[in-house]
Amino acid sequence: MRNKEYTFALTLIFSLFFIWAISSNLLPTMIRQLMKTFELSAFQASLTEASYWIAYFIFPIPIAMFMKRYSYKAGIIVGLLIAAFGGLLFFPAAVIQEYWAYLAIFFVIATGMCFLETAANPYVTVLGDSATAPRRLNLAQSFNGLGAFIAAMFLSKLVLSGQDYTRNTIPSDYPGGWEGFVQFETNAMKIPYLVLAVVLIVIAVIFVFSRLPKINEGGHEEGAAKGEKLIDFSVLKRSHLRWGVIAQFFYNGGQTAINAMFLIYCCKYVGLTEGTATTYFGFYMLAFLLGRWIGTLLMVKFKPQNMLVVYAIVNITLCGVIMIFGGMVGLYAMLGVSFFMSIMYPTQFSLALKNLGNKTKSGSAFLVMAIVGNVFLPPLTGHLMDMNENLYQLAYIVPLICFIFCAYYGYKGYIVKN
Repeated sequence: MRNKEYTFALTLIFSLFFIWAISSNLLPTMIRQLMKTFELSAFQASLTEASYWIAYFIFPIPIAMFMKRYSYKAGIIVGLLIAAFGGLLFFPAAVIQEYWAYLAIFFVIATGMCFLETAANPYVTVLGDSATAPRRLNLAQSFNGLGAFIAAMFLSKLVLSGQDYTRNTIPSDYPGGWEGFVQFETNAMKIPYLVLAVVLIVIAVIFVFSRLPKINEGGHEEGAAKGEKLIDFSVLKRSHLRWGVIAQFFYNGGQTAINAMFLIYCCKYVGLTEGTATTYFGFYMLAFLLGRWIGTLLMVKFKPQNMLVVYAIVNITLCGVIMIFGGMVGLYAMLGVSFFMSIMYPTQFSLALKNLGNKTKSGSAFLVMAIVGNVFLPPLTGHLMDMNENLYQLAYIVPLICFIFCAYYGYKGYIVKN
């Protein structure tokens, strides 16, 4: 009976991984779109990512306290509804047509998604045998990869029109002139988020009427015991968690730097059309999805930490290829980077939560906060690309350094010492 409860609960949780992948992996498309409509530089456009991911630094601790007081389920339902509200805000934003309005919307959506991620990742790790937690989380994250692929290959094409005009190049007979072009491109951003909002509300209703198993963490069921801390900062004394937070900061920043700049790299520096660029972006996310599935299977025979070291070293090499060659060679190298990035986040997350007991929610909060790397490293990458457009590919020194930290975590940082 317990196994059936776990299977049903995991099925529902897997849907969350799919949903937040749609949300976060639409961001590179939105960066490209906002770059056109608001005439932004690569650095300015990358602030879209920063506005989204800063929520992941601000809210994990309050969210962990909320879930400690109530439950994983309560956190998930609240997160779904907040994110749905953010999606609906695209309609007034299309009327306002101000860049700050979109930054605010992405912050709201990210706040909801932060609830989901703070709840879902640790929930998967504790919903079963701790020995298979890394494999279980990688399986869950494979649905994240599926959402990323759909967002990149299909939804991006609904948003990007392929028309790359400026005030100086827009045809004289374009309906409404420049203002008409901006309105058309702005309206294209509404539909995916309306659909997303509806789906989020439906899933929230399903969770409301579903029974999820209570989790025993360190001898206590969900819900804070009398006098128990809602957030426990002492968990950071555990070296494997502390190094896990550092590794997650750099992994997330490096991954998002590559993701955020992908379409800009293709269109501005390689010279591809938006249609061709989004197709490559789809292949990029397909590589990520295949990497998740294959990595999950390989973990049956190989230790997760060993795979993490090997995958990180490969990506360090591939980033070097991007820096040396740039152009289409660099683009193909990025497809390889995507494949080998695939297992890093869930593997580091599950290794860092090992043996935390009733401090698991606190540990999860700090690991999710590490996503703040997405606030700093993508804009840094964009700034380096803007600094010298003839040597734009040197900006990929940023993700290269990030993967060095991932390699160290798989080599030594993951070891449980205290």
